[in-house]
Amino acid sequence: MTLVESSFAIIAEPHRRAILSLLLSSERSVGELEHELQLSQPSVSKHLRVLREAGFVESRIEAQRRLYRLRPEPLMELDAWLVPFRRFWSKHVDALEQHLDKMEEAPPVKGKKKHEKP
Repeated sequence: MTLVESSFAIIAEPHRRAILSLLLSSERSVGELEHELQLSQPSVSKHLRVLREAGFVESRIEAQRRLYRLRPEPLMELDAWLVPFRRFWSKHVDALEQHLDKMEEAPPVKGKKKHEKP
């Protein structure tokens, strides 16, 4: 399994993606993540260990707490892998945008009125 494949496998798990999303805004403790995700401490710790070993997060100790923060490098590798696919999506999004613009410019089509029964 390549690095990119293993990275996708790691972030395929919904709780890990949720942890990464929470860490986007600021670093957080295990307790804060438990509270936000409504998961047990062992479960959060397990997911954090997987993310840490894969390089997605790093931790630091502050007093009695361990704080976790996002590491951008693995995400940048995934982003680089997606570049050629983005070009594909971009073409389709551009075509959709042009189609919608044409629809806005076209005069509205009058619909048939339903005849009411007496």
